[in-house]
Amino acid sequence: MLTPASALSGHLRSHSTQAVYRQWTLLGWVLLLLCACGPAEEVPSESSTLQARSQEIAVSNGLAFNGLAFNGLAFNGLAFNGLTLNGLNSTAFHSWFQEEPALRNMLMSYMVQCAVPSGQTRTYTSPSTGITYTWMGNLGLAPDWASGKPSTVQEQQVVSACLAAHGNKYGVRIPMSVLGKNAKAVTIPYTSSELTTFSEREGCFFGNLFNNEGIYAVSDAPPLHVEDSTARGCALSTVENNTSQECLPLVRIRGNCGNFCVQDVSKTFYTSCTYNGVTYQPLTTRIRKEEIYTCGDGTCQITEKCGTGTIAESCMSDCGVCG
Repeated sequence: MLTPASALSGHLRSHSTQAVYRQWTLLGWVLLLLCACGPAEEVPSESSTLQARSQEIAVSNGLAFNGLAFNGLAFNGLAFNGLTLNGLNSTAFHSWFQEEPALRNMLMSYMVQCAVPSGQTRTYTSPSTGITYTWMGNLGLAPDWASGKPSTVQEQQVVSACLAAHGNKYGVRIPMSVLGKNAKAVTIPYTSSELTTFSEREGCFFGNLFNNEGIYAVSDAPPLHVEDSTARGCALSTVENNTSQECLPLVRIRGNCGNFCVQDVSKTFYTSCTYNGVTYQPLTTRIRKEEIYTCGDGTCQITEKCGTGTIAESCMSDCGVCG
């Protein structure tokens, strides 16, 4: 099933820890405001023009458009109950949402896409503007939480992994394949053609944002050559920047997924990852070959810089000489 994700306009230019954690706190407020109010409901089809942004992406197998820049989410140890509609009608939610409607809309879109099954939606109508926002479910990774029950530890882990997998520090739209199981151990559907199209192994993502255990990314492929780069650089990296932490609070762990995680019997994805003595339910990602850019291909990519060299950090042939 395809995980739709709206692109975040603009690129993340600052990586200050203070700014990142301030923005990650926003999703914590979303979770706090979504109380358990009974079972999930089917919602009407009416929507605002903003809903069209979510509808740009067709629903299919385990594919996803990431685009969640790491200036948007945090949980800060919150315990919360079911993801249901009634919590969206509260005065507190309205006040929070109206502070930054575009950003809050994006946050809710990711949460619902990860947790709620395909075919279900969550909706909110602003009493101030009359605009209706509709967020579409897709992966259904957290069936208990989506139906109004308190989240299980497995749901917290797999939703955390889903949010992390959708992040990239540039906030651009890049298709990827998301592989793994939901909190009930049901495999996310995929096809052989999907694995062929998304031929490049990328990374594994795991952790628990809901209890402050953190969220982690590990590469599932050899390090990139210095002339190569990708906007999906929170997992894939070159040897030179393998230990850099450019996607905080997502922490890049040095090494390979195989050092921390156990594969499924088909060796297609990882079923568990252990770090700091805690075992997590992860998600695994793959990308297309064309999402890995090479200095010298004639295009100055978002990940490349001007200079006099032949590497991504100084790519004269693609980006020219600085000055």
